[in-house]
Amino acid sequence: MFRGMMLAIGLLFSLPVVSLPAAAQQEEQALVDRATLAVQELMTTGDMTQDAVGFLQRARAVMVCPRVFRAGFILGGEGGSCVLVGRDGAGSWSSPAFYGLGSGSVGLQIGVQDAMVAMMIMTDRGLQAVMDSQFKVGADASLALATIGGGIQGSTTAAAGADIVAIAKARGLFAGVTLSGSVLSYRPESSRAYYGREHSARQIVVAMEAHNPGSDPLRAMLLRYGQR
Repeated sequence: MFRGMMLAIGLLFSLPVVSLPAAAQQEEQALVDRATLAVQELMTTGDMTQDAVGFLQRARAVMVCPRVFRAGFILGGEGGSCVLVGRDGAGSWSSPAFYGLGSGSVGLQIGVQDAMVAMMIMTDRGLQAVMDSQFKVGADASLALATIGGGIQGSTTAAAGADIVAIAKARGLFAGVTLSGSVLSYRPESSRAYYGREHSARQIVVAMEAHNPGSDPLRAMLLRYGQR
């Protein structure tokens, strides 16, 4: 019996152990991978891809939320996870900073269970606002926000001078989206897990002081469709 117990203990300690930091990094990498696929879908399928590509080509940065989920007509409550990626003057994209979207309502014009959302940040002023630890969409009257999507006539023209242009896609179709009232919150713990140390959003997105090779496919996808 004693030998059996010792054998069981030995087998237990021989099992592979996934550390908490490694597990957390896997979660963040999965989000980055989903964001890569979301960018590809937003830029290649649906009825407004030309507009989406045009805004991406001129964007200073982009916030990608691969899945914002809530049943019914209002996306809120749980919200979603997002990544913020910035571009320098030479056209290179940064590695991602991690954000959460929630604490408000995201009203869609059509009833869906989930949608992917991309916020094209067109100006330095818009980027500085979004990089705050908590940014409430629509709360800053000095920022011009616009959306493009199904059911919004003339939206592309109206978005031409906006600081932030949001697009949403659900079930393969672009959908009109209203983000006002939603809160974007920076997640320093996710950056610490992904990069091995804590960085501010500015250090990642503007100074480009952090890099994880796992984000290279996302950066390549943005370069492919966002090349000026």
